[in-house]
Amino acid sequence: MSDSFPFGQSVAWNPSPDHVAGTNLARLWTRLGLDGYAALERWALDDIGRFWDLVMEDLGIEFSQPYTRALDASGGIERPRWCVGGRMNVVHNCLDRWAGTEAWERDAIRYESEEGTTRSLTYLELHAEVEACAAGLRAHGLGAGDAVGLYLPMTPEIVVAFLAVARIGGIILPLFSGYGAEAVATRLADGNAKALVVADGAPRRGRAVPMKAIADEALAEAPSVRHVFVVDRMGDELIGTPRTGGRDIPWSRLLEIGRQSTATGCADTAAEDPVLLIYTSGTTGTPKGAVHTHCGFPIKAAQDMRHPMDVRAGDVVWWMSDMGWMMGPWLVFGALLNGATMVLFDGAPDFPEADRTWAICERHGVTLLGLSPTLIRALMPHGAGPVQAHDLSALRAVGSTGSPWDPESWRWLFSTVLDSNRPILNYSGGTEISGGIVCGNHVQSLKPTGFSGPVLGMDADVVDESGEPVRGAVGELAIRQPWIGMTRGFWGDEDNARYHATYWARTPGLWVHGDFAAVDADGQWFLLGRSDDTIKVAGKRLGPAEVESALNAAPEVLESAAVGVPDDVKGQAVVAFAVLAAGATESDALREALIGRVTDALGKALRPKAVLFVDALPKTRNAKVMRRVIRAAHLDGDLGNVTALEDEDAVEAIRRAR
Repeated sequence: MSDSFPFGQSVAWNPSPDHVAGTNLARLWTRLGLDGYAALERWALDDIGRFWDLVMEDLGIEFSQPYTRALDASGGIERPRWCVGGRMNVVHNCLDRWAGTEAWERDAIRYESEEGTTRSLTYLELHAEVEACAAGLRAHGLGAGDAVGLYLPMTPEIVVAFLAVARIGGIILPLFSGYGAEAVATRLADGNAKALVVADGAPRRGRAVPMKAIADEALAEAPSVRHVFVVDRMGDELIGTPRTGGRDIPWSRLLEIGRQSTATGCADTAAEDPVLLIYTSGTTGTPKGAVHTHCGFPIKAAQDMRHPMDVRAGDVVWWMSDMGWMMGPWLVFGALLNGATMVLFDGAPDFPEADRTWAICERHGVTLLGLSPTLIRALMPHGAGPVQAHDLSALRAVGSTGSPWDPESWRWLFSTVLDSNRPILNYSGGTEISGGIVCGNHVQSLKPTGFSGPVLGMDADVVDESGEPVRGAVGELAIRQPWIGMTRGFWGDEDNARYHATYWARTPGLWVHGDFAAVDADGQWFLLGRSDDTIKVAGKRLGPAEVESALNAAPEVLESAAVGVPDDVKGQAVVAFAVLAAGATESDALREALIGRVTDALGKALRPKAVLFVDALPKTRNAKVMRRVIRAAHLDGDLGNVTALEDEDAVEAIRRAR
């Protein structure tokens, strides 16, 4: 990759000593008698089992039967056993253990609909709803080991159902609310789901999306589903009356049955029993169902919130997500295990006006906001006015994930929203990680687009092709020791062959994540895109993020994507696709100016073959650009699995641009 990217940036944010002293991390190293964060990092990695034992103590996790060892890695780091012999149901820790404490009367959920209605549930009220739902599920013959699909927008009902499934010892199978019938059917059938909770519909920019109709089509290909519980979100007059006999049961009836039942309490589950089956987006081959356990995903999610993000009891966390993306379950488990409040919103963050995001933050007192850089690039053209119209003084930090930053967008968020005195906690990991590998934090400095370093307890590294560490140059992001949130494998992969081939086979003893990364001279970390998106121009490796960063810095460009295409002379050449900002006009002059901008940034040898203008980029619902699909559409090739695609028209836009 180019020698200068992304190095040479100056520090943008430095925490004050007073700020550091008040953090959860400082409290932790002080408790251990250590002299700072560097010493805490070393302590954590010296004995990873000891570290996760401390994390569970720090979070106050309660076990009905204590474990004998936090970690048993005798079978190899690829096959660790966690919380050996322990029994614990995570819902007890999310809800029941707060009974009688100050948290019991605190809001667990603050919900705002796209239409503007609001609703809240305290921990006490959420516990009652979850208990009723769990009893209703039991009354329909559902129990330990049964997978239940969730296909709803981000309303309180999806959290109630989510926790109720775990409470009975079932397996939560969340689905993107924007999936079509094929994607829903594939995942329900693969997970052998016994039931589905579905909304009649969901709003999207004032239009009703008929989720129940999509589900009905999907269920024709998912014969294992015996019961369908229907939440009335949009009203029968918009969506059509759901069937109430046979397979379909109204949500209200499910809760009514549950309230009449005497079956209460959490199922007695082993700490390592499966609790969550969450599918990858499927952008590269068949979607993989990552298996997570009661002591796995939830603990990692809560620790990421508590340590690098400094979430405390009483904080208000809104991470824009869908339950079908890992950040949805992450929000639920992380907030509740920390005694915090989660904000749910089931609409578009810039609808009906460009200030909707900031209005929600003000209304609900959000202290940690999580978003995608894609959203900031869409909001920037509206200027600072929509931000300045709202009181954001409660906001302690903004988290970001889902797509790479460009420096201009990062700086706009930092200065306009955070007044250049609160951090952007850049966060990256994955579904199989249960959270982050690297993250910004409240105790170390931050550079634009960068990360402070690995999340505490993650033995991450940047390595060359032989697995040796590299600094000041681009390498592969890797992990050297196990962590409690690592997936226990892929659903249906009996001998874990696919799981091991995906992450462990490239370099023995290393989890290779598939991202290019770099660490600069100041110890700041940067991610440079997926390594399987690498472009090789005349033998020189080029990350798409390098091209896209140069293009996105142009005021005329809203966002962009770069791919490699065959070239007779260079092997591959760069073709970039740009979505123009409002007011910009397509022209040959602009095209040449953008090509020149990239050439100036990266050198003449990496000059793009073409810059093409499109209305939209093909993305997954969690805003990840599908470069594989872009390349295939441009070359008129096989698109492969596109069930995770948010908007099929974006593919046609790529073809038209060709």
